[in-house]
Amino acid sequence: MISEHVVLLDEQGHPAGIQEKATVHHTSTPLHLAFSCWVFNQQGLLLLTRRALTKKAWPGVWTNSVCGHPQQGEAMAAAIARRCRYETGLEVSDIQSVYPEFRYRAVDSSGIVENEICPVFAARAQNAIAPRADEVSDYRWLPLEQVLQAVETAPWALSPWMVMQASHPAAAQALRGYQGGRG
Repeated sequence: MISEHVVLLDEQGHPAGIQEKATVHHTSTPLHLAFSCWVFNQQGLLLLTRRALTKKAWPGVWTNSVCGHPQQGEAMAAAIARRCRYETGLEVSDIQSVYPEFRYRAVDSSGIVENEICPVFAARAQNAIAPRADEVSDYRWLPLEQVLQAVETAPWALSPWMVMQASHPAAAQALRGYQGGRG
């Protein structure tokens, strides 16, 4: 089995190689490609997850549903479906882009850096959640407006990438539109 890797990027966002995922996140993490996904259930509730306490970066922090790294040559939708299945046991459908140009750099309390071009997506859960304990320590299905309110009132309790994504007016509006179109 080939180990998971990340796609390294140059400053213009072009692929510049790959590196083992296990070695890429440290105090001077290179720019790399990722994704962030906000998963809604059939009732229009958002899945908020708490990162496992064993995670290298931001352990125990509440965040949006799922994040990950596409593998070299892997379509973004396939990467999102793979990671949703792996972290939460969820099969997802209707994957839509909500903030394609999101890029951020953040440092956690241990000094670990995230440095990503990280397009943001929304998706619809098709089954019950069955999270992996080494990825997700807790979860809640919540109304999007309640989550957006928490971003405003208690950003310190949430992952920095989630706060930045939800604070972007166009992204928040796109999430509202997605959530409302539950069919």
